[in-house]
Amino acid sequence: MWVVWVASAVGIFLLLVVVHDLIQRKHAILKNFPVIGHFRYLLEAIGPELRQYIVTSNDEELPFNRDQRRWVYASSKKQDNYFGFGTDSDLEQSSNYLIIKHSAFPIPSPTPDDPDYDPYYTIPVAKIMGGYRNRRRAFRPPSIVNVSAMSFGSLSGNAIHALNAGSCLAGCLHNTGEGGISPHHLQGGDLIWQIGTGYFGCRDEQGRFDLDRLVETTKEHSSVRAIELKLSQGAKPGLGGILPSSKITPEISAIRGIPMGQDCISPSAHTAFSDADSLLDFVEQIAEATGLPVGIKSAVGEMDLWHDLARLTDTTDRGLDFITIDGGEGGTGAGPLVFTDRVALPFKIGMSRVYRVFAERGLHEKVLFQGSAKLGFPEMTLFAFALGCDMIGVAREAMLAIGCIQAQRCHNGHCPTGVATQNRWLVRGLDPLLKSDRLANYVMTLRKEVLALSRACGVVHPALITSEHLEILDSRFGSATVPQLFGYEPSYGLPSPNDCNTITGLMNSGTTGS
Repeated sequence: MWVVWVASAVGIFLLLVVVHDLIQRKHAILKNFPVIGHFRYLLEAIGPELRQYIVTSNDEELPFNRDQRRWVYASSKKQDNYFGFGTDSDLEQSSNYLIIKHSAFPIPSPTPDDPDYDPYYTIPVAKIMGGYRNRRRAFRPPSIVNVSAMSFGSLSGNAIHALNAGSCLAGCLHNTGEGGISPHHLQGGDLIWQIGTGYFGCRDEQGRFDLDRLVETTKEHSSVRAIELKLSQGAKPGLGGILPSSKITPEISAIRGIPMGQDCISPSAHTAFSDADSLLDFVEQIAEATGLPVGIKSAVGEMDLWHDLARLTDTTDRGLDFITIDGGEGGTGAGPLVFTDRVALPFKIGMSRVYRVFAERGLHEKVLFQGSAKLGFPEMTLFAFALGCDMIGVAREAMLAIGCIQAQRCHNGHCPTGVATQNRWLVRGLDPLLKSDRLANYVMTLRKEVLALSRACGVVHPALITSEHLEILDSRFGSATVPQLFGYEPSYGLPSPNDCNTITGLMNSGTTGS
């Protein structure tokens, strides 16, 4: 008889757990996988002990190791993101290990009692996007950390909603990705509208670029602050975007203007331009018609394009307002293994080569540079600034902040947390209101720690970090400075004196507006 009572009690308990898991909103895994999902959190809790004796260390997993994911998760939830018992990195045996050289006289960080304390840790960009070209709608981006390009289609509507609402809360820009502007992008966050080779949202019935549609859309959506032309991306440079037919819903079909039941494969190259000269003509055409700053995003391979762009910018009255450099190690999108592993230079090499081409002509002060590809950690953000970036975009780190567990099922529609899928059951587990808070928390924490690093180096803004602040260790008790490794002059990476003075004034006065 007692066996029946125990079985009944267990059954009732499991039923209550199922009901609780289905009703709660905090954890997508539990909502999508009642009862079973608890094992994930149990394994996560005892993970350090298991890995210590059985599996891997904290910094072995890729593309993001356990320490990195834990830092993002804790930061997004406003939990303790400190690590105890010192570093678990072997500094003397690590190759290409970044060291940040602090100042003997750091700048103290404001405390909550100080009148200029900013709980949002707002760090405005040093340059005005579109300012040097006098675009009618030029503006100073209010945050050095922004959400990078991820399309509605590759991500779910709830995920896009969370990213845009979170961007609004954090006061940063949200890149739409190449899939067009959807209702999920209109939750208060300002947008960089990315236009890829498919021209989604600004194409005619034949799939060709339609300037009138683009202008009409920018007038309809005042949240669009800039336009980014995607030449290539780190996940699959040389190939167009890929959206499997299994992830195409009627809503996505309508927004993109594509048929149901077929894979959406964007062309590998643009049809509106074919070289650097026609690219700049296209940029000026869009900028004149919309008044918006216009830039490009590209991974870096051969350098002819960049030399041509710098030469034409230097010798004509045309030019880009911003350049986003993506590294070969980046990529939220799916792609063939050989492309994700072997095509395009890593960010540090690609960024330094492109920046040096412009800096040697004195053009680095006239273009705003943005970096992307695993830069969403304080030390990597600082490294990007030392190489000349004015702001960064975060993609996979933002996905982690809203619930991604690195299941690596982005391409097949089976994402268990509802981030990179269109499966209704899985998407329902992602609460956009809760996850928007987590995205904002992550962005603000990243800015907080980047600002703390900058002050530790004796400057008030990361734009004032130079390559001299960094050193790279090898595994043979040697080291090299960033100027030595990348062929930089001491002044490379610094904004113009006018920008330096402006941003120093902004930071010292506590001004946070754009």
